Amino acid sequence: MSTVALDVLAVRARFSALDNELVFFDGPGGTQVPDEMIDAIATYLRESNANVSGPYETSRRTERLVADARLAAASFIGGSPDEVVFGANMTTLNFALSRSAAREWAEGDEVLVTRLDHDANVSPWLELAHDLGLVVRFADIREDTTLDLDDLASKLSDRTRVVAFPWASNAVGTLVNVARVAELAHEVGALAWVDAVHYAPHGPIDVAATGADVLICSPYKFYGPHLGLAYAKSALLGRWRPYKVRPASDEPLGHRFETGTLPHELLAGFVAAVEYIDSIGWEAIQAHERELGQRFLDGLPGSCRLYGLDRMDTRVSTFAFNVEGRSPRTVAEHLGERGIAVWQGNYYAVEVMKRLGLDEGAVRAGIVHYNTADEVDRLLGELAAL
Repeated sequence: MSTVALDVLAVRARFSALDNELVFFDGPGGTQVPDEMIDAIATYLRESNANVSGPYETSRRTERLVADARLAAASFIGGSPDEVVFGANMTTLNFALSRSAAREWAEGDEVLVTRLDHDANVSPWLELAHDLGLVVRFADIREDTTLDLDDLASKLSDRTRVVAFPWASNAVGTLVNVARVAELAHEVGALAWVDAVHYAPHGPIDVAATGADVLICSPYKFYGPHLGLAYAKSALLGRWRPYKVRPASDEPLGHRFETGTLPHELLAGFVAAVEYIDSIGWEAIQAHERELGQRFLDGLPGSCRLYGLDRMDTRVSTFAFNVEGRSPRTVAEHLGERGIAVWQGNYYAVEVMKRLGLDEGAVRAGIVHYNTADEVDRLLGELAAL
């Protein structure tokens, strides 16, 4: 049990967006941002706005910012600055990197994805299969929504080139043993390709410790700007042929896969977001989220059906559920009218919803560290009233 207490009121004071009547349980779709992140973007635009490679001060400041952003990203994911790739969003990066990787493959090669994935780590592989004659296989999940590692292992072969999987489900919150899946992938010579979008706001990432070959996430899910961030091992980035314009530099390695001018102001916001998380600390964040998550689980009315695990040690604080006799849309609209923001539908977790037989999807409430016990109780009270 962590001994680090989070001062949630002090945290909330750093978010002007939280100073209103709306309760934000919509973090899985994008978190609110601290004021220092907003200020960093504005300061860059006021004082340093320029393109790189110019022989003048604002251009040099921008070059220093890009270098600082790579350092911040390397610190956040546990890689090196050369292994960082920035892009528009996770989905765009995944389509781009998967196509670069697939230049080395042949018809009949296989990609293994999971039924726990967000579609941004499924559709890029399905489109490649369409273009190149690849085979996409699906590893199943158990009834409790945990990844079936035995089923995954049984579908590996010497033709498997990639095992694509999530660190945490964006729908039901289930955690995946990343190191174990990476180990299984490497046993057949495949790449471990990790979607960390949903895990990134909930815990520390260390790509070296997990053995991930490629990892992709989205800063706007962890208190930053709308941006995509990817990591790939330097050996891969150096070997893959990128889709790029000819004059663009080949150094650092990750830059080879960044098309066009980067959104420099968003990189400034990204650096501030990483510094914000560092100022709070993962231990305090995780302890607070686990406490609130268990509070939600313990208080969920009997009229609600939870999809996923009922304990916090093997999940993050994202919950999919339905209310008996009510459609997900009806419940979400009811809560929205009462100042509580949740999601409904499938949230692009197409395979999860198919596996659970949820044609209309489910209601999704996501708890992050700026939420409070009172807010959780308010949500539970409204669900009980339904």
